[in-house]
Amino acid sequence: MRIYTNYNQIDEDLKILKLQTEIDKEKVKLSVNEIKEDLSPVSLVTSLFSAVVKRAFIIKAASKLLGR
Repeated sequence: MRIYTNYNQIDEDLKILKLQTEIDKEKVKLSVNEIKEDLSPVSLVTSLFSAVVKRAFIIKAASKLLGR
C-alpha cells in the first residue's frame, strides 16, 4: 500500500488510474468489434468455404500419394 505525503501524489495516481480505465474500455470496444466482424455472415461463409477447400485439397493430395 502506498503512503501519500501530499494531495498532488493522490491526484497524479488518480489521473493515471483514469487513463488506465479509458485504455481498458477502448480495448474492450476493440475486442467487441473484432468479435462482431468474426461472427458476421460474410466472415462465417468465408471461413467455411476456406475450410472446405483446405479439406478438399488435403483429400486430393492424400489420394494421389496413396495412389487411389
